[in-house]
Amino acid sequence: MLRALRNTWRLLRMALSLARHDALFPLETLGIVPALVVWARLFARRRDARRPGERLAAALQEMGPSFIKLGQALSTRSDLLSESVAVDLARLQDHLPAFSGAEARRTIETELGQPIAALFKSFDDVPVAAASIAQVHFAVTTDGRDVAVKVLRPAIERAFERDLDLFYWMAELVERTQPRFRRLKPVDSVRAFADVIRVEMDLRMEAAAAEELGGNFSDDPGYRAPTIDWDRTAQRVLTLERVDGIPIGDRDGIVAAGHDPDLVMKKAAEAFFYQVFRDGFFHADMHGGNAFVDRAGHIVPVDFGIMGRIDEDTRGYLAELLVAFLRRDYRAVAEVQFRAGYVPSDQSREMFAQACRSIGEPIFGKPSHEISIARLLAQMLRVTEQFEMTVQPQLLLLQKTMLMAEGMGTRLNPHVNIWELARPLIEEWMLSHFGPRATIGRAVEDLAQGLRRLPRLIDSLHVVAERERRQAEAESKDPSPVTGRAWRPRFAEIIAVLALIAAIVAWWH
Repeated sequence: MLRALRNTWRLLRMALSLARHDALFPLETLGIVPALVVWARLFARRRDARRPGERLAAALQEMGPSFIKLGQALSTRSDLLSESVAVDLARLQDHLPAFSGAEARRTIETELGQPIAALFKSFDDVPVAAASIAQVHFAVTTDGRDVAVKVLRPAIERAFERDLDLFYWMAELVERTQPRFRRLKPVDSVRAFADVIRVEMDLRMEAAAAEELGGNFSDDPGYRAPTIDWDRTAQRVLTLERVDGIPIGDRDGIVAAGHDPDLVMKKAAEAFFYQVFRDGFFHADMHGGNAFVDRAGHIVPVDFGIMGRIDEDTRGYLAELLVAFLRRDYRAVAEVQFRAGYVPSDQSREMFAQACRSIGEPIFGKPSHEISIARLLAQMLRVTEQFEMTVQPQLLLLQKTMLMAEGMGTRLNPHVNIWELARPLIEEWMLSHFGPRATIGRAVEDLAQGLRRLPRLIDSLHVVAERERRQAEAESKDPSPVTGRAWRPRFAEIIAVLALIAAIVAWWH
């Protein structure tokens, strides 16, 4: 009861903030508190010329860190919001007033257990960037290295836990009262959002992500991650190499420094491809200010708080989907979706293929440099409600990242399609993973796995057979007469049949 009262009061304040920006439409769509929305509408700002997404972004910015992060997460959900609203939320600026340098110093000393003077030769109290969760200060270590020090905001964990409780409460209310939204799994969506936020608030996790990404590109001549200073890193403090470079979104600066924007764009496209398809681990916040071109021409990403992972099956699905779209084979597009289990089997393949055609033709009818694969994937995800498709969070995050990559490519050269640059890699990857040799290789590996399991199955059969033998001996000594006893398969026989089936399946695949 206390929780409901507390969150109802907070929801009331939230509605007033939305009303001030004439952005009550998310609560109207949810339909969970119609009376509250009607009341809040009395305070709505009239004749606001901004687009709905701009008004919502401004309201979320005003409500603080948790709501800024929520808006950024919603920017991936064009299946819930209109595409224009999702695009406006993607531009939501994660900037907040900085906290004091003295507070940052206290956090560093508490976390690392040493005075600032023992850690850094110099430390700039004025941050170079201040976002919703943390801010960044430049410093020089005692051994003379230039570093960037990321420090969490004071008490940010408690603030997020309070807001997350409100989000969970609203999601539970939606699931109870709005059956049409249950397919979207609101509570699970909030849980996934909470998991991402908690990872962002442990800077050791961010450091580990940076190091993993760097390791994946250790042999790449054009892409690298900054070095982590683990001795000066803890849960609320992250220290890493200071990147001396030009923001990748600054085309004029890149040209002035003597770099070729087209070559930078090619490196970015290839790096994105390798992250998604080769490694299944990608930087999921790749806007123009989160990557730099250093003096040697390397692309160096920063801010590893939001990373995405895609398993091998999903990578294969995505590759097949893109190739089918590029060939304009919409029947194949539909078959890929049904085979992956993303579309329920009781839906019509023909109707789904027709829907895919309605998505693909307007996009592929444009000049090459205007084709947006990110928008194609977004439109694909927007048909979820019509065909009761299962929501795929990893694809939503990937679609948002692809949209950022396309925007970055457009700034570097508006006449070149970033995906065309990566196309040779995609075709090579498809051949190596779906060509005849790869198919035979998988069959051989499946057979080998089946054969490796056989000794264990045989050992298990011996154990079960011995148990059955002892049970049969005990039953034969039982003096009570048993007549008309029907034959029944023994457990060992059942196991033997199952083992034979498993071996046949392994051989067949």
